[in-house]
Amino acid sequence: MFNYYYNQSIRKLVIAFGSLFDNMKVKQFNKDGSERIIMVPLTYAPKEKFVKRITQPSSISEQTRIQLGIPILSFEMSGIAYDATRKFNKLNKKTSNMCGATGAYSYAEAPYNFGFNLYCYSRNIDENLEIMEQILPQFSPEFIVSLNFTSLHQKIDVPITLAGVQLTEEYEGDFNTRRLIIGSYQFIAKSYVFGEVRSAYPIKDIQGFALNIGDGFTLGTFGITA
Repeated sequence: MFNYYYNQSIRKLVIAFGSLFDNMKVKQFNKDGSERIIMVPLTYAPKEKFVKRITQPSSISEQTRIQLGIPILSFEMSGIAYDATRKFNKLNKKTSNMCGATGAYSYAEAPYNFGFNLYCYSRNIDENLEIMEQILPQFSPEFIVSLNFTSLHQKIDVPITLAGVQLTEEYEGDFNTRRLIIGSYQFIAKSYVFGEVRSAYPIKDIQGFALNIGDGFTLGTFGITA
């Protein structure tokens, strides 16, 4: 019943979502008052483990201790839900053009809503607001990306909707504890999961003959060779 195939439909969506935020920048000031624009790094990581990584220093040796620099961005895929409102007839078939050569076909894709969370970690609130002002105007409330999922499904528009924004501050502990501002963004991507792309062969020959069944009626019979 099931044949092996892997279209990388979900993987391509995750990469496309992350690429939306891989060029974020913030302005910082040097000790002499001069300004500098720095790139904000982006990684795939859940919030809980990433907060622990930021707040707890790790030691390479007894003499050397490092701590992850901020600001920094992380994102994760938070959930997958079937979307019945975008369902197609599962027998619908999409085919490629065949001009004397082998073609391909695939049955209707399955619509799913993919949830994503984006987190922005910063030491002060101004850096978090800088990044927020670069994100919010792009989603009003959605941003559409076009993806090439398979050889049959090219330039599929996927709307990504901003569902919610939160800004929190974590500074529990003594005065030596590092202050951490976290901006959280919830997104919903209305995408698809595509089935197996199968080979299709062109029709090479059609043969037919007529059969007289009486009373002036003739039945036509055809044979198709692929």
